[in-house]
Amino acid sequence: MDENLDLAQLKKVLETALLTSAEPLTLADLKKLFDEDLSNDALKNVLEDLRGDWEGRGIELVSVASGWRFRARPESQKFLDRLEPQKPPKYSRAVLETLAIIAYRQPCTRGDIEDIRGVAVSSNILKSLEARGWIDVVGHREVPGRPQIYATTKQFLDDLNLRSLEELPTLDDLGTLVESTPAAPVADDSLDISAAATEGGDAAEGPESEDSVEFSAEDGALDAGGETLDVEPHDLAPAGPAEGHSTLIAARLH
Repeated sequence: MDENLDLAQLKKVLETALLTSAEPLTLADLKKLFDEDLSNDALKNVLEDLRGDWEGRGIELVSVASGWRFRARPESQKFLDRLEPQKPPKYSRAVLETLAIIAYRQPCTRGDIEDIRGVAVSSNILKSLEARGWIDVVGHREVPGRPQIYATTKQFLDDLNLRSLEELPTLDDLGTLVESTPAAPVADDSLDISAAATEGGDAAEGPESEDSVEFSAEDGALDAGGETLDVEPHDLAPAGPAEGHSTLIAARLH
């Protein structure tokens, strides 16, 4: 780093930008704050030094997939929740299993997910995970029907405070980590993937063909052969597979 640069001033500027930004900032973003040309290594060293300045405090500086940001330490979150009490998100077993399969086996198609789960996957589950910003369609497999290929997003990693997929926790801990993330609003309340307390078991996951339903993000609806299908909250009820089903999935993923 240029010796003419004032380390204290650098940290003050970086700290101000990161504390006032609603989103993580990349190294490229942070470089724009200075007239001097800083190398990535030099900037990372300053950020690490700044991270050390916040040790032992209620807020920490972290590096996630989309960049650097300040966040409340996990042990402080329970106190912050008292300011805005809200029911923590609860996700159905079907949602968590589908997310886990995509996270650990990506890129994969709906058919791949069904092969591992052993049951048909509701289109509503995939659509809801997309609405949450945790998965996205990254292409199509060149086989008959050209099924969509899914992968997790940077938003998924950011929400779990991870920098890369290599930092994913063990499969047994993924559900706990996901449910510890704050609930995020979506454009349409009907897309909330919180598990509703309804009956019906796996009825919501009836068999559907891989290419029978297509979701259009522009109109926010499911379109099947020109027919619009509304998504209802009860369609996202807990799947309730037989006991031991999640253990079987874990075995198939390992």
